[in-house]
Amino acid sequence: MPAQGKHRRPKYTSLGRGLAAVTTGGAVLALPVIGATSAFAAPAPAAAPQAVAPAAVVAQANSAAKAAPAKHSVVAGETLSKIARQHSVSGGWEKLYEGNRKIVGSNPDLIHPGIKLVIGAKSAASSDDKPSKASPSAARGASADRADRSERIDAAPVAKAAPAAEKAAVTYTNDLDGWIKESLAVMAEQGIPGTYEGIHRNIMRESSGNPAAINNWDSNAVKGTPSKGLLQVIDPTFQAYHVPGTSTDSYDPVANITAACNYAADRYGSIDNVFGAY
Repeated sequence: MPAQGKHRRPKYTSLGRGLAAVTTGGAVLALPVIGATSAFAAPAPAAAPQAVAPAAVVAQANSAAKAAPAKHSVVAGETLSKIARQHSVSGGWEKLYEGNRKIVGSNPDLIHPGIKLVIGAKSAASSDDKPSKASPSAARGASADRADRSERIDAAPVAKAAPAAEKAAVTYTNDLDGWIKESLAVMAEQGIPGTYEGIHRNIMRESSGNPAAINNWDSNAVKGTPSKGLLQVIDPTFQAYHVPGTSTDSYDPVANITAACNYAADRYGSIDNVFGAY
């Protein structure tokens, strides 16, 4: 009979060591079984970096706010020179005219009450045209803001320098409309208030638009100083309120209108305030 084998109760060691088992066929070495003996916490995720507004974006926003052009509503009696001095425009009335030529028109001496002038429009546009020194990331962060401001600038009228000969080329028709417009241009240079409507209304009442009209029957005529011209001005009044640069002939339409408007401004504040004999 086969030899009786001896059996042992196998000894178990820790899980970190090997286990030997004896059988009738020999010894078999069991590979160690390793289990997790402790739990490890997963490392905490790194804190997300806080978004920081690029300094260049803030600087551009502040610059855009400072460069916003101002508006000026023209009132009776104002000229481009007066407005330029009032707002301390660098370059004087010429620079102000350059930025508002499309609004004012071809004659800088003729500005109508109620029109709105833009103060500093050209300088604001120039500052936006300068190349940016911001980093690529800052530029990407501010791209939307720059695009929006670019659209506004492109939509605004572009100030162009008026040719020097353009002012000299202004002409007026030799009729009532032309006489009034030329007078208004002279009045604008001299700071004399008045509007087209106010002048036209008084001319039609006084002379019906006839520059050669004369009154030979009223008290002035009796005194030897008859009323003459479009706005029926007597010679002493014409001489006292004659506007330099116009004709010394009281029958001259432009000279007659400007002298009468100068007199009306002194006595009534404006020819617009005259609705009867004056």
